[in-house]
Amino acid sequence: MTTSEDRPRPPGPGGYETLLVRKDGAIDWLTLNRPDSLNALNRTMQLELQHYFGELATDYGVRVVVLAGAGRGFCAGLDLKEASSGELGGGPASGLRLQRRVSEIIVRMRRAPQPIVALVNGAASGGGFALALASDIRIASPSARMNSAAIRIGLSGCDIGISYFLPRLVGSALASELLLTGRFIDAPRALAVGLVSRVVAGDDLAAAGKEVAEEILRNAPLGVRLTKECLNASLDAGSLEAVIALEDRQQILAAQTGDLREGMAAFLEKRTARYTDAG
Repeated sequence: MTTSEDRPRPPGPGGYETLLVRKDGAIDWLTLNRPDSLNALNRTMQLELQHYFGELATDYGVRVVVLAGAGRGFCAGLDLKEASSGELGGGPASGLRLQRRVSEIIVRMRRAPQPIVALVNGAASGGGFALALASDIRIASPSARMNSAAIRIGLSGCDIGISYFLPRLVGSALASELLLTGRFIDAPRALAVGLVSRVVAGDDLAAAGKEVAEEILRNAPLGVRLTKECLNASLDAGSLEAVIALEDRQQILAAQTGDLREGMAAFLEKRTARYTDAG
C-alpha cells in the first residue's frame, strides 16, 4: 500500500530540502544538494526528484534542465545508511517500495519533454549513474567516475534503468563488463566510448552546460520536444519503417506552426530566429 511518505514531495515554503532549483530564463539549473553525503539519494531526495521531474511534463516555461551535484561528487547512489535501517532487505513489499521510489525518477526524466544535460563531477554510482544515463547529454569533469554499484553489495548490476541505457550507449560488450564487475569507468574512457560528449575542467562544467543549453534554446521549442520524443521511441522501434513513419508525422506536425515560417525566414535573412512556439 502506498503511504503519504511514498508520494512525490513538493517543495515547502523555503523550497526543496535536498534540491536547489535556479531559474535562468528557460533553463532550470537543478542541483542535488546533500554534499556532505556525496548527494546520496535518501527518501526525501527521491520524492523531491519525483515531484520535480513529474511537474516538468506540463511546464512549457522550462525548456532545458541542467542537472548537477553540489560539492565534490555528482551522486553516490542510494543512501545505504538510511536504506539499511528499514526497507533494504526488509522483505519483498518494503523492498519494492524502495526500488520503485527510485526507478520512478528515471521514468519521469524520460517522460519529461525537456532535454536534460548532466554535469558529472566526481562519483556517479548506482542511482547517480542512472541519473546520468537517463539524461540526454552528459558532460564530465576529469574527476568523473561512474559505475553500477548494486552488484558490489549482493544485488544485480541491472538496476533502475542502467541495463536499458548502458548497452544502447556503449554496446553490449562494455556494458557486460561494467555491470558484471561493478568496475568504474573514468572520464577519458567514457569520452572514448561515447558515454559522455565532452570532458572539461571542473571549473568549466557550468559554462559548458550553459553553452549547450543555450544552443538548444536557439531551436524551436516544439521541434526540441518532438526530437526528444522521437529519439526515445526510436530506441525501441522494431524497424526503420516504424521510425520513419514517426519522423514523417512529427515533421508535418511541426510544419504547421509559425515557427517553421520564422525559421526559414531567419535562415534566408541570415539572422537569429525568434521562435514563439505558436501555431
